[in-house]
Amino acid sequence: MTRSGAQAPQLGSPAVRPRAPARWRGAAARARSALALGCALLVGACTTLPPAPLGTADSLSGRLALRVEAIGDASPRAFSAAFDLRGNAQAGTLGLSTPLGSMLAEARWSPAEVVLATPQGTRRFANLEELTREALGESVPVEAWFDWLRGRPWSGATSAASSTPAPGFAQLGWQVDLGRFDEGTIVATRESPPPTVTVRIRLDRS
Repeated sequence: MTRSGAQAPQLGSPAVRPRAPARWRGAAARARSALALGCALLVGACTTLPPAPLGTADSLSGRLALRVEAIGDASPRAFSAAFDLRGNAQAGTLGLSTPLGSMLAEARWSPAEVVLATPQGTRRFANLEELTREALGESVPVEAWFDWLRGRPWSGATSAASSTPAPGFAQLGWQVDLGRFDEGTIVATRESPPPTVTVRIRLDRS
């Protein structure tokens, strides 16, 4: 016992770890949420979801790979899938599937609703930003992809010339690299706010 009457700390007692900054804890929580959703998607990967009908044949397809760099106590995360993007920024669908063609998930949006459908069920969100954050761990501007994947800025937001030597542009906080656009490859990177997120898309050639 110490002279003050308080019990002295015992040798071998676990050290108290400092709490990570709130933004890092938030990133870790999103990582756990995305991991849980990813596991659910893989469990139901052999189930095919019915496609949502659209009033336009405007579509883009290919493969996408998303990587979120490590931050704080959150490990780096990666996701890849075949995709099929249909419609436009106001109303459309984004389907994600395995290399064998089994549907993993489908995002659907319109002025009336924003929905994520998986083999486990359907969830509704206030907007696409919330949906993609829940599904992928970080929000991505899907509504801008209809233009980005055609090598041009989205008309729904301001843009600027690229700050890198590669051809491209900056929009919505993302740097869109069009250096390999002729090969069907587009790379979009967001560095701020952290963590750094990179989306690499390879378009199918008809």
